[in-house]
Amino acid sequence: MTRQLALSLTVRPALGREDFFVTGANAIALAEIDRWQDWPQGKLALTGPEGSGKTHLAHVWAAASGARITAAADLPGRDLPPERTAMAVENVDRIGGDAAAEEALFHLHNHLLATGGRLLVTGREAPARWPLALPDLMSRMQATAIARIEPPDDALLAALLVKLFTDRQIPPAPRLIDWLVPRIERSAGYAGRLVAMIDQMALESRRAIGPALAAEAMERLAA
Repeated sequence: MTRQLALSLTVRPALGREDFFVTGANAIALAEIDRWQDWPQGKLALTGPEGSGKTHLAHVWAAASGARITAAADLPGRDLPPERTAMAVENVDRIGGDAAAEEALFHLHNHLLATGGRLLVTGREAPARWPLALPDLMSRMQATAIARIEPPDDALLAALLVKLFTDRQIPPAPRLIDWLVPRIERSAGYAGRLVAMIDQMALESRRAIGPALAAEAMERLAA
């Protein structure tokens, strides 16, 4: 158990631009991130399924713009930033009903846009489907331009699997990636859970990571 915990702590996702694999599923979203100085009203909503790369793109944008990154749920109690600040607020779709977080985002939104800043917000669905309770915040989110990351195609799913294994310091064999791509759920979130399960099972059983172990991990996740 100690060895397993020690190894799990070495998981450090690579979030640089050079680590972002571009395909048809995310190229439009990346192009919108690159034109951040020209966002309508100075804001953009980045949407996409769980694990699709929203956080990665937020870090790419932060590196280019100097933006600060925070979770929407962590906004209450924070001071408003200086003028012309760029900020990325993640998981806005998860604060519905949290009055303090919604009000904090509302004031941050107005402050940034009034002082020449930039605001990136993220969520799984389009802002119109975010369960926000504050009407003024909801109207401002619905008026935000959207860039969507689509579910991964084969090329992106293969690259994602390689990255997930590499983040865990596991050099994946090409034959394993080729075996997994046509067999797994077309979801970045599922890919992350599967790689974590494969890693855990390999540590527990001291078996080599290959198709046989991957198949057992898929069965365990399905149970």
